[in-house]
Amino acid sequence: MPERRRTTVAKKRGVAAVERALARAQVAGATPHVLLSYQQDWLRDTADVALWEKSRRIGASWTDASDSVLTAGRDGGMDALYIGYSEDMTKEYIEDCAMWARAFSLAAGEVAETLFVEEDEHGEKNSIKAFRVDFASGKKILALTSRPRSIRGKQGKVTIDEAAFHDDLPGLMKAALAMLIWGGRVRVLSTHNGEDNFFNLMLKDVRAGKLPYSIHRTTFTDALDAGLFERVKLMLGERMKEADRAAWEAKVREQYGEDAAEELDCIPKQGSGVYIPRTLVERAQVSEGCTVLRLAKPAEWTLSDKRLEEADEWIRDVLKPAVDALPNVRSVLGRDFGRSGDLSVEGVNQEIAPLKWRATLTVELRRIPFDVQEKINLWLLENLPLFHHAKYDARGNGQQLAETALQKYGPARVECVMATPTWYAANFPPYKAALEDRSQELPKGEDEIADHRRVILKN
Repeated sequence: MPERRRTTVAKKRGVAAVERALARAQVAGATPHVLLSYQQDWLRDTADVALWEKSRRIGASWTDASDSVLTAGRDGGMDALYIGYSEDMTKEYIEDCAMWARAFSLAAGEVAETLFVEEDEHGEKNSIKAFRVDFASGKKILALTSRPRSIRGKQGKVTIDEAAFHDDLPGLMKAALAMLIWGGRVRVLSTHNGEDNFFNLMLKDVRAGKLPYSIHRTTFTDALDAGLFERVKLMLGERMKEADRAAWEAKVREQYGEDAAEELDCIPKQGSGVYIPRTLVERAQVSEGCTVLRLAKPAEWTLSDKRLEEADEWIRDVLKPAVDALPNVRSVLGRDFGRSGDLSVEGVNQEIAPLKWRATLTVELRRIPFDVQEKINLWLLENLPLFHHAKYDARGNGQQLAETALQKYGPARVECVMATPTWYAANFPPYKAALEDRSQELPKGEDEIADHRRVILKN
């Protein structure tokens, strides 16, 4: 039987195996199908090259991991190569592969760290951190933490995840397509990243009949209609017991704000001009060492006689333990003011190593009266370890608090910022450079990404 035919048969058997294996791990009768319909469609696709135009957080990478396990774990299969753009997403993918291998009862080794060594056209060698799973079939899954300059000499299936956010996607596709000569397959998954992005241009060429690839398109609504909401409820248990689909979807869309059409509905933005791309923020985000505290009150709390007393309790019970846990290194503070519509944000940055900073503490205040905001802010200045400097949003209502801090600590330690286009032009380039060279770390979360993507480059 030809290699391509054997692989196709193994995949079809594997779809059923997925459902049988993971169904045993769920409460009997609770999960009628492990893979939702759009996920099954991806596994059943036998095209040489398949593109998945998708919403975020619909289980696309998780689904492709099962395909990689079926590809590498079965006799007569082939190696699978995964290319992400960050170490976190690569780790998640390889862990999903390990889970699928257990579910399929395929003999596989433990996940191991390794180095992918490549050689460029000048003979210079470059090493990329990678994760690896070896199978009894003699094949392997290799997941790279960044884009290789070359994958010459490799054979098998290659997955390019969140392709629209990779540097030099055209070059990466050129290298991946060379694997087709020896019976390989190419799988490209991505959310959109602008109308002029190469990923979107490929989709247009396929739809125009210029490229012989297959296309899968799954919006957030498509995924919900296929049962994603029910799957989330099942996985989260009591936390989602009383959840309503419409309310939950509305909350998710609110989190993405003006980016919802691109991030969830597969509609690329026209000339977005985003200055700080998603990938840059995601690479700077860390899982540990960044605490985010949120304090929100109803509008009527402004008139409560107990508001200052309750604020003292919150400082004692919530804020103080977080500050006490901060490392005893140099601290700086940035403050953006909001009162009714927007949040007020206290951002603490610390020098965790020479020339390396981390946003170790973020305090978000919603509908908090002026006097309580002042109490919290001044308490922070007095208690931050090795407090060095603070910058305040001094526009509009923020000017009063900025001036209070200036009077108390002086101009050497407090700066009142009147943000203008000139100020942005001077300060954003070095901030972006800090994200690029990993000298600034940020907390994880979609809110953090959305805030950075609001910075638009004009003229």
